[in-house]
Amino acid sequence: MSHQPYIPEKTAMKEFTIRAVVLGVLMTVILGAANAYLGLRAGMTIAATYPAAVIGMAVLKLMKGSILEENMARTIGSVGESIAAGAIFTVPAFVIAGAWTDFGSLGSYLKCTALMFVGGLLGILFVTFLRRVMVTDPDLVFPESVAAAEIHKAGQKGSQGSRHLFQAMGLGALIYSLGVVQLFAASKDFILKVGKIGASFVRLGAGKTDPTIGAGGTVAVSGPGIFPAYIGVGYIIGPRLASLNFAGGLLAWGLFAPLLMFFLGPQLVSMFYGPGVAAADIKWVDMVTNVWKFIIRPIAVGGMLVGAGFTLFRMRKNLGAGLKRSISDVKKAAGQEQVVSRQEKDLDMKVVMILMALTFVLMVFVYQTFSKSFGSAILAAAVMAIAGFFFAAVSGNLVGTIGSSNNPISGLTLSTLILAALLMVLIGATGTTGVAAVLGVAAVVCVSSAVAGEMLQDLKVGHILGGTPWKMEVGNIFGVLIASLVMYFPLMLLHGAFTFGSKELPAPQAGLMAALSQGIVGGEMAWPLVIVGMLMGFAFILIQVKSPMLVAVGMYLPLETTFAIFVGGMIKGLVDKSMAKRKFNAAQSARATNVGVLLAAGLIAGEGLTGLLRALWKFLFLQNIIGFDIPTIFKAPSYWLGLIVLALMGWYLVGVPLKNAGAADEPAPPSAVI
Repeated sequence: MSHQPYIPEKTAMKEFTIRAVVLGVLMTVILGAANAYLGLRAGMTIAATYPAAVIGMAVLKLMKGSILEENMARTIGSVGESIAAGAIFTVPAFVIAGAWTDFGSLGSYLKCTALMFVGGLLGILFVTFLRRVMVTDPDLVFPESVAAAEIHKAGQKGSQGSRHLFQAMGLGALIYSLGVVQLFAASKDFILKVGKIGASFVRLGAGKTDPTIGAGGTVAVSGPGIFPAYIGVGYIIGPRLASLNFAGGLLAWGLFAPLLMFFLGPQLVSMFYGPGVAAADIKWVDMVTNVWKFIIRPIAVGGMLVGAGFTLFRMRKNLGAGLKRSISDVKKAAGQEQVVSRQEKDLDMKVVMILMALTFVLMVFVYQTFSKSFGSAILAAAVMAIAGFFFAAVSGNLVGTIGSSNNPISGLTLSTLILAALLMVLIGATGTTGVAAVLGVAAVVCVSSAVAGEMLQDLKVGHILGGTPWKMEVGNIFGVLIASLVMYFPLMLLHGAFTFGSKELPAPQAGLMAALSQGIVGGEMAWPLVIVGMLMGFAFILIQVKSPMLVAVGMYLPLETTFAIFVGGMIKGLVDKSMAKRKFNAAQSARATNVGVLLAAGLIAGEGLTGLLRALWKFLFLQNIIGFDIPTIFKAPSYWLGLIVLALMGWYLVGVPLKNAGAADEPAPPSAVI
C-alpha cells in the first residue's frame, strides 16, 4: 500500500510563511539555550521536537495557522537543540583544555559560530542527499517522528498538551527562582548531627593526630538538589537509568571519597595545600571537593571512555546496518530521477553540491585558524568530511530505529576525536594548536551528526503530515544559521557566571573530550587514574551493568545532581506502579505517559530559561555592570521546606498524568510513544 500523507499533495495550504519561520527561529534559540544549560549541568539533553510541536501548535492556533505551518515551525524550532547538543559536548572542551584562554573575546565568538554553522550546514546537506530513501525505508520506524506527527494531528481536534507544558514551565521557573536549592544542606541542626559523624570519620583517616581535623564535617553528605530540570530529566529517563546514574554518584561520594580521605588524609593535605599546612585551617568540604575533582573525575573519564566504546559495540549491528544502508542510500539517491511531486522535492542537487564545495573551503579556513598549518587544515577538513558523512548517515539510521533521544552522539564524536588526535600526532602536531585542531574536528562532526539525526526525524514528520521537503530544508538552514549566531551567548554567560568544569557547571562530555585531546596530543592526561577508570568500566560490563557510561557520568557529576535525577526517576516509577495498580489499558497508559513527559519537559525548559537569566544577572554583576547580586530568598531554609517542595513536585508529576489518563473506553492514541 502506497504512503498516504495526512495532507494530500494537491491541497493548497500555507506552509513556508514568515510567521512560521519567525516562530521557529525564536523556538530554536529558546529551546537550544535551555538545552545548553541542561547539558552543561546534567550531561544530558532532551529532544526538542515535542515541546516545539506543542508550542508551535498553541501559538499558530491563535493566528489560525495551518498544520503545515506548525510542521515548519517545529522543524526549525527543534534544530537549535541539536546545535546545542553538539556545542556543549565540544565547545567548552576548548576552554577546559586551555586552547581558548579568553572565551569572552570576539575571536572565540567567531570560532564558535563557525564550528556550529559548518557542522550544522554539513548535516543538512548530507541529509538532503539521503532523505528520500531513508524516510521511506520500511525498516526505519522513526518512533519519535510518529509521536510528533500525532501531536500535530491531535491538535487539529483540540488538545490540552500546550496547557500542561506551559503550566509546568511556570512551575519550574517558580521553584528555581525561589532558591530552594538543596534538600538537607540548609538545616544547621541537621548538619551538626551529621558533622559529628563526619568529623570522627575523617579524624580516623588522619591518624587521630589533631582533634580539630574534619570540623567542617559534611564530607560525603548531600541531599538532592531541588532543581526542577534534574527532576524532569530523571522522570523522562525512568527509574532504571536514573538509578544507574545515582549509583555512580554513590560510588564517587559514598565510597571513593571517604576511602581516600580515610587512608590518605595527611598526604592529601600536603598534595593540595602544600607541606606545613595545619589541618585545623582546612575546610574539609573544599578538601573532599578537590579529591573528587582531581582524583575521582579522571577515574570517571576512564569509565566514560569504556562506556562510550561499549555503547558503540553494543549497537554494532545497528551501526553496521546503518553503514550498509547509507551506502545503498547513496547509490539509490544518485540514480534517482527528478520528481514532480511537491512532497518529494528536495533542494536541487546542483545547489547541494555547490554548497558542499563551499563548506569544504570554509572548513579548511577554520581549521587553518586552529592548527596554524595549511596541510593540517586540509587533512582535518578531509577527515571531518568523511567522518561527518559517515556519522550523519549512521545517526539518521539510529534515529530511525531508536529515536533521537537515544542517539549516542557523544560516542560517535569520541570515535572521531580519537582518530583525529592520532592523525595529528602522526603529522607532528603538538601543544595547544594540535589540541585545538582535534577539538575542532570533533566539534564539527558532533554538530553535524546531531543536526542530521534531528533533521531526519523532522523530515519524517513532514513525510507523514504531507510537508514539502525542500521548504523544510531551507527552513532548517535558517534555523542553523540563527542558532549558530546566538548559541555562543548562553555558553559565554554560563561560563562567565559559573565556569566550565566547575561543580555548578560540570560539562562532563566536554571534560572527557578535553582530557582525551590533551592526553593524546599534549601528553597531559593522568593516565594511571584513567586506566583505573577503564578497568572499572570493564568490571561494569562483566557484571552486566546496562549503561556503564551513565554510571561513569554519575561519578563525574555532583552528588546533589545525580540524587535529584534519581528522585525524578523514582517519581516516574510511582506513576508506572500506579498505572499497573489501576489496571490502565494501553490507551490510558499512553495518555498518562504523554502528559507526564510534557510536564517533565516543561519543568526542564522552565528552569533552563530561568537559569540562563540568573547566569546573565550574575555575569553582569561580576563585570560590575550591575551593582548587586540576585538576592537570596531562602538563604538558610529548613530542609523540611525542601522536603515539602519535593513532595509537591512529586504529587504534581504523579497526580496530573493519572488524572488525564481518560476513560478505558476512549480510543487509543495512534502513538503511545513520547
